[in-house]
Amino acid sequence: MTATALLEGRNLRKTYRLGRRTTVEALRGVDVRIDRGEMVAIMGPSGSGKSTLMHILGLLHSPDANHGPRPELSFGGQDMVNLGEGERTKIRAREMGFVFQDFNLVPTLTAIENVMLACDYAGIRGAPARALAAEALALVDLADRADHRPAELSGGEQQRVAIARALVNKPSLILADEPTGNLDSERSAEVLGLLRRFNQEHGQTFILVTHDPDVAAACDRVIRVRDGRIRDQSLSAVPQPLDLEAREAVA
Repeated sequence: MTATALLEGRNLRKTYRLGRRTTVEALRGVDVRIDRGEMVAIMGPSGSGKSTLMHILGLLHSPDANHGPRPELSFGGQDMVNLGEGERTKIRAREMGFVFQDFNLVPTLTAIENVMLACDYAGIRGAPARALAAEALALVDLADRADHRPAELSGGEQQRVAIARALVNKPSLILADEPTGNLDSERSAEVLGLLRRFNQEHGQTFILVTHDPDVAAACDRVIRVRDGRIRDQSLSAVPQPLDLEAREAVA
């Protein structure tokens, strides 16, 4: 059976101007394809362009249209390059979820209120939003912590709240930037197991930007980026579901 592409990009370039005479070429003409249901790691050293690639794939930034061939980017078969920012925002809100290394939780809001922010972003409010947020927290085993604020939660629990927020609108794509970067090895295994479970049980596509070889090993495929270019796209050598379960059992 032929895999179906969820995301396809060609000629993706991005240059940042840091000063009047200083520029950084973060991406230098990248071609990439992410299939539906894949769990993919993007790896590379600091400054390699891996986060920039994630931001472009997640419609947070637009690829540069000048100084080279026309960039192409499609999501679900729809052209993203020529969409206005309003349409891109709607797609991000309804079809994508984001998880960040530093959790990005609002400290004055409870766990359920933090998750409800993503519902609000997608135009869902009130009782329906609260019900969806409660369901998402239950999926990450935090139903009993719904009324706790971030300061009352452990690092692993805060990251699970962030995952619930990313999942609450049932997006087809979840993008995570160093999702285990602030966690110890036990909590990292817990979070990876959770992401893998959603990938397998719900068929959601995951793109994980990481420095961590354990995170890369948990994925189906690893895209290695260096100096703004993709150097390698290889299948992971380690079949992960059993490995992750074993790690969690030992933890």
